[in-house]
Amino acid sequence: MRRLIEQQKSVIPACDVASLEKLRDLVIASSGVPGIGGYKVGLELAIPFGLKRVVETIREKSHLPIIYDHQKGGTDIPELGIKFAKAVKSSGVDAVILFPFGGAATERDWIKACQDADLVVLVGGHMTQPQFLVSEGGFIFDFGPKLIYQIAAKLGITDFVVPGNKADFVLKYRQLLDTILGRGNFTLYAPGFISQGGDISETGKVAGNIWHAIVGGAIYKEEGIENMRQAALKVTSQIF
Repeated sequence: MRRLIEQQKSVIPACDVASLEKLRDLVIASSGVPGIGGYKVGLELAIPFGLKRVVETIREKSHLPIIYDHQKGGTDIPELGIKFAKAVKSSGVDAVILFPFGGAATERDWIKACQDADLVVLVGGHMTQPQFLVSEGGFIFDFGPKLIYQIAAKLGITDFVVPGNKADFVLKYRQLLDTILGRGNFTLYAPGFISQGGDISETGKVAGNIWHAIVGGAIYKEEGIENMRQAALKVTSQIF
């Protein structure tokens, strides 16, 4: 199994900050902290500054994997998958997150396009916010995430995003993937901690031995490099 992150467990800072200066400070503060596994970047930086420049800023201070979260990639028509993959690959990121709510054809084509571009693909199917599934008052049928994960696994995906603040679902999806891929043959990535109510230690009890917590504001909202470093140390201590 190809692993994006060498460690079996780590914390991935979500770099949802408003400036390249803050991004640089965040990377300086966290890159030397044991247990930091990579960085996730998204719209707040990519739209105003461009994804390539964001990657270059991180690369000045760290060689850890960079994950691009298109928020939410994989929902448009199948044909756009190739254009998306080509554009993202040119920026220099190592991996992309797809939440393919646009249907099975879109999921298959976007995954294949990203795989062909030699990008590691993380597939999510269940988001962290309330009122997401129909049973919660939302729009996504309860069996939808299961189908998304099943299709992805059959296409060779071994990296999956699950809702870290919904531990019962983390257990459900881990057990599903245990059945399809075999225990230890896949990696889970989980956002939804601290401000969204998730507990890293509790989720860790059901996520298995290979998983990574995606944590944002608990680290980057601290002022100054040293305070962010201390916050990163505090968060990483919870995953082991």
